[in-house]
This record gives sequence, C-alpha cells and structure tokens, in this order.
Amino acid sequence: MNSTIRSKSASAIAFSGPLDWRRLVEWLQTDGVISAEEAQRITARCAQAESAQHPLLRLASVSVRRASDAKALDIEALTQWLAGRAGMDYLRIDPLKVDVSKVADTLSAAYAERHKILPVQVSASEVVIAVTEPFITDWVAEVERQARRSVRRVLASPQEIQRYTAEFFALAKSVKAAGKAGASAGGASFEQLVELGKSSKQIDANDQSVVQVVDWLWQYAFDQRASDIHLEPRREQGVIRFRIDGVLHPVYQMPMGVLTAMVARIKLLGRMDVVEKRRPQDGRIKTRNPGGDEIEMRLSTLPTAFGEKMVMRIFDPETTVKDFDALGFSAHDAQRWEELVKRPNGIILVTGPTGSGKTTTLYATLKRVATEEVNVSTIEDPIEMIEPAFNQTQVQPQLDFGFPEGVRALMRQDPDIIMVGEIRDQQTAEMAVQAALTGHLVFSTLHTNDAPSAVTRLLELGVPAYLINATLLGVLAQRLVRTLCPQCKLPDSTSTIEALAQRVEPWTIKGSYQPFKSVGCVDCRMSGFRGRTGLYELLVVTEPFKAQVTREPNADALKRQAIVDGMRPLRLAGAQRVAEGLTVLDEVLSATPPLS
Repeated sequence: MNSTIRSKSASAIAFSGPLDWRRLVEWLQTDGVISAEEAQRITARCAQAESAQHPLLRLASVSVRRASDAKALDIEALTQWLAGRAGMDYLRIDPLKVDVSKVADTLSAAYAERHKILPVQVSASEVVIAVTEPFITDWVAEVERQARRSVRRVLASPQEIQRYTAEFFALAKSVKAAGKAGASAGGASFEQLVELGKSSKQIDANDQSVVQVVDWLWQYAFDQRASDIHLEPRREQGVIRFRIDGVLHPVYQMPMGVLTAMVARIKLLGRMDVVEKRRPQDGRIKTRNPGGDEIEMRLSTLPTAFGEKMVMRIFDPETTVKDFDALGFSAHDAQRWEELVKRPNGIILVTGPTGSGKTTTLYATLKRVATEEVNVSTIEDPIEMIEPAFNQTQVQPQLDFGFPEGVRALMRQDPDIIMVGEIRDQQTAEMAVQAALTGHLVFSTLHTNDAPSAVTRLLELGVPAYLINATLLGVLAQRLVRTLCPQCKLPDSTSTIEALAQRVEPWTIKGSYQPFKSVGCVDCRMSGFRGRTGLYELLVVTEPFKAQVTREPNADALKRQAIVDGMRPLRLAGAQRVAEGLTVLDEVLSATPPLS
C-alpha cells in the first residue's frame, strides 16, 4: 500500500449518513475514550466552535482529552479511532507514493471536492480512495462504473484530503496544460536538441503552466526534506526523483515536452544558456521555502541520449551548514578534533567518498574558527554554500584558474586559514604544502577509504615523505549513515551485544546497549529512517606515526600506529551508534570498510 495503513477494528457499527460532532462525542464516551465530564466540556466548547468545520476538526480544535492519560487527541488520533469504529482501514497519505497523473485520470477535481474523497492508489482491478465521511457511500457505484475498477475506501484526515486534493489536481492540470502546448514537439534525441530548442513548437519556458509545475516541484522538494532534485529524460517520458536521506525516490513522470520546458525554465532563472544543450552547464538559484526562509540551489545540466538531464542540489542553511556540535562526533574524537583545528599552521584533511558529508564537516569547522580576528579564505569547485564568514572563490578552468592558481592567489591575500575544495593533483598538493610551510592552516579533502590511506595518496601524488611529516597535522575519515525515525522506531529484542561485538572484534563496545529497529511510518516515508549522522575516524599525526611515513610506507604499520595513537575505526564508531539506538547494524556494515 502506498501509505501507513492500520488494521481494521472489530467494533464496526451500523450507521449511515454524514458525521455529526455530537454523535462523535457520544461514541467517544461509549467507547471509554473520554469521561462523562470531558464529554460535557467538549459539548459546551464545540457548540461555540466554527460550524463549517468537519466534525473531526471541530473536536480536535477543542483538545479532546483521553480518559486514560489526559493526553489531548490530535486530528490523526481521532481519525484513527473513527476508522476502527467504522470498520475501515486508516490511512496517512504519503504524497511521494501517490501517482498524481492516475489520481487526476480517475476523478475530476470538482467531483473529488464535492464528495470530499481522493484516490490514492490505482491498480488494474482496484482504486483505493481516501474519504472523510465513512458512512456515505452513494458515490461508490458511480465511481466503480466510470473507473471500471472496484473501489476500496480508507479513512484519512480531512486536513490531508483537503490539502492533497488541491495540490494533486493543480499539479496534474498544469502538467496536462503544458503537455498539450508541446504535444507536437514530443521528445528529442541528443542530436536534435539544439534544433528543438529553436523550434516554435517547443513549449514556452515562461508558459504559466510550466511556471506552476516548477514552483510546485521546488516547494514539494523542500517539504519532503530533499537534498537533490533529478530531472531525467527517458525514451518515452521524463522522470522526476528526489534524494532524501541519501536515497533516491521516484516522484513523478511527465511528457518529455513538459520536462524539456521545465529544464529550460530553470536554466533561464539560473542565468544559464537556454539554447546551448550540447555541453554541461552550471548555475545557481535563490528561492524561498514555505516558511519564507531563503534557499539556495546549485544547478547542473548534462546532455544524455534522450535530452538534457538536470540535477538541483538544495542547500538549506538549516541542514547544510550544521553547528559543529550537531555533526555527530563522539566525545573522544570531538576533543581531539577541537585541539587539532586550533593549531596555527599545517594541513588537516577530510577524506571519504562523494556524498559522505566532507564539505558539511569543513563548513561547520570553519564556522567554529572563523572569528573576527581571523581571515578565512576558500577556493572551491563549485562553491557549495555561500557563508558570510568566509571569503569564497570558485575555480574557473576556462580562465586557467584552477586549484593551484587559486591557492597561489590566496596566499597573497594575507589569509590565516585556507580551505582547498579538493586535492586532485600534484600541483594542488604542492601548493597546499607550501601554504602550510609558510604559516597557514590548510583544510582540504581527499578521496580515500580510511584515514591512514591519505598518507599513501599524498605520496602517490608526488609529495615527498619529509614534507608530509613537516605539514600534515591529522586526517579525518567519515561516512554518513541513516538514523532511525524517532516517531516509529521500536526496541530490538532480537539484537544482542554479543552479536554486535563479533562485528568489531578485537574492539569492545563501551557504554549502555539499547538497540532499536526500523519500523516505518509516513513521517519517514515508510523507510524507518529519518535524517543522517556522521561516523568518524580521526588520525592525529604524532612523532611515532611520522617514523612510519617513508617513501614506501607499510599500510598496515601506518594503521597500527594510528590506532595506538588513539584512532578508532569507522566501523567501531558505527557499532557505538547501533548500541546507542541511533541506527541499525546493516546501515553501518554497508557504509564502512571492514576491520582488518
């Protein structure tokens, strides 16, 4: 099923007709949910409430208090109770799992609004329809006849049905309007893209329908906590996907003509070349989320076989530039990292694969040390997030201004701290070393599997061992793992500390052991996870460690010495998070390299 469904109750009643708040109060008292005194209080309050409200909303507005614990029942709890009494399934609508185009094809917006119903799932033989009136069924036969499918009714919150009815039908209308405007344009092959961009048959990027679809897409992505929006052309139709907590979710499919117009609209707003579709382009857009906060998005296009693919990286200041304390460091590593970043000069590296949160860690750390007495300058490709406390510069390869040239230029800008987006080649590595030797604190990133491998990588790039020993202060390796949804996670009685300890031998798990398991609810889109946290492995360069850094070092010797000096492996950090009940073992095993 596409959303959270509760099982039916055995207390179904025989009743027909529209709901009435007085009858609901009577049923609540009969079922023992509320006391007689509470029923009297609710009756007095509801008599003064807005009469046009749905009865469930009317009850929720006066804070119905449960007899067992005096807890106020919200609209969700009341709807769930009513579903059980009516002998129906209860549903919380997950908009990411609803095929909006099928919803609009099943019913008209006017019909759905008149009967306060909303299709949420359509299969070959059945249509599942969310309702707010469980005892009114006179529309069922008509819908079954028109849809040529059987109808299964589920009860949902009147708030959700009202909201999503407006959103779903407005979106479908905009997509259809844009599709009709560009029906003759159709899709385009890679070779035809430029000519199609000049064709008068293509949908206008400024068409009101296209503008509405793009605006809906952004607000929907913000609402769903997406970090990336993917617009992907396919042979038959375009696909929209959101990346949420590191996992891609399909959201919508639409005609290629509409997708092409959407990409053109976004390129126009991002001050990119709308006509040029044969080469990759980058851009930026600033907009606002539903709360009015400013959101910045980084745009990237790429020509593919069936058209231009666009990815929008969303930089929400509330989640992207985290406070240092929110990164997820253990107390052991947090103290050592704090001491490391206070050093006056040297190189500090953050390593890990793409998408492991390296930039977030660097931004949070730089914000911590960027006082008014310090000049913090960065050279990035691209600038991930605009931060007022830094002086940020973007490399421009077309102007022969890459990382080496950027570091060289920054060294003449009287910096105290320099952040180099990535050390990719020997030139950049040499310039970072020179900056550290001349009294600057340098932060940068590398792509390695663990912290000790950073030393080997620098040697491979051509940095002599004696210069590594003279400048390298420490290396932080990191990964991101999904954290369990706090709304639905449950204690895991099947997990034992002995089984967890076997995964991290010869290390031991310290502290309490309180494992939880994922369950799944609408808040986490049935995945059981909500948000991510970091796992860290911090290597601090000591004199004994320097003795192991030679022209051809032994990788095992480097790792052993790092552990002696206090480094704790990534997998151990993950196991500790499992013991604390923040994540599950499978997440840690898939994200971290094995212990050797």
